Amino acid sequence: MDISLFYFADDASGDDRGRYDLLLDGARFADEAGLTAVWTPERHFHRFGGLYSNSAITGAAVASVTKRIGVRAGSVVLPLHDPIRVAEEWSMVDNLSDGRAAVAFASGWHAVDFLLHPDPTRAYADRRALLAEHVEVVRALWAGNSITRTDGSGGTSTVRIFPTPVQPELPFWITSSGNPETFRTAGRLGGNLLTHVLGQRPAVLARNIGVYRDALRAAHGPDARGHVTLMLHTYLGTSDDQVLEEVREPFSRYLASSLDLTTRSGPTTEGIDEVSEADAEALVRRAFDRYSRESGLFGSLATAHRAVSAFAEAGVDEIACLVDFGVDRKSVLRGMDHLGELVADLR
Repeated sequence: MDISLFYFADDASGDDRGRYDLLLDGARFADEAGLTAVWTPERHFHRFGGLYSNSAITGAAVASVTKRIGVRAGSVVLPLHDPIRVAEEWSMVDNLSDGRAAVAFASGWHAVDFLLHPDPTRAYADRRALLAEHVEVVRALWAGNSITRTDGSGGTSTVRIFPTPVQPELPFWITSSGNPETFRTAGRLGGNLLTHVLGQRPAVLARNIGVYRDALRAAHGPDARGHVTLMLHTYLGTSDDQVLEEVREPFSRYLASSLDLTTRSGPTTEGIDEVSEADAEALVRRAFDRYSRESGLFGSLATAHRAVSAFAEAGVDEIACLVDFGVDRKSVLRGMDHLGELVADLR
């Protein structure tokens, strides 16, 4: 099992200085402790995840303070962007990191994000088809191929990207929140898979991974297996009770912020006022109880080993540990020492 770091902060502190200290300190630690990668997402227009509006920029920052660890986007919302620009940006990150870049691509889920697109309604409606189409464009450009487009004069120009990437082929993932069709798409495209357990109980996760690997083998041969990365909220300590006491308040606030985002994720916010404060608090309590039992990596090193074994049985190859959910920075870094012990044990 590979162990990585994943960032998706709720920027609720109000502090306008040092917002990326935990990202960079964690990246330095992960690089030295033998972790596999550092993942940063793309999010827009909300404090939940809003520190990370451009994963190529945070990826370049991570590349500048590390020497060996993978630098990964988790994820680029590809239908929002021109795929030529995405290929250019990540080729720069690949050069800055000397060939350590990788990208997870996502179709997008929040309608508000699509105001960034020149034709937002169409792009949002067609986002899954655009994802598959744009992935192929990025991969072709990365491999050194050219693409022809209409230019500013009304004529056509054929272009390729510069700088040329260090890696001859871009390692890529497809992100799925639990829709089996997206798992199937990832397999068909020959990509790796990035997922989470927000909407998937362990049995559903295992079944969806089976869907992914069946599609992968059907499209790319019987030996194709791919690589499944699972994002898990993570905090390790000396005992389960100590960890739960430390994370209960900050993680509950984090879940509340997530609830506010997800209830406003569609094309309309009609009915949002029907979710009362008491209902929201009850949802957060239930979510915390479930996460602490089966959907996070919370507790002692022994508890972490049991969780890792269970997810390995489900077909997971890598756990991307989301660490920036509101616990103070010093405590998070202290908890990373236990994460380093876990990595050492798994070698």
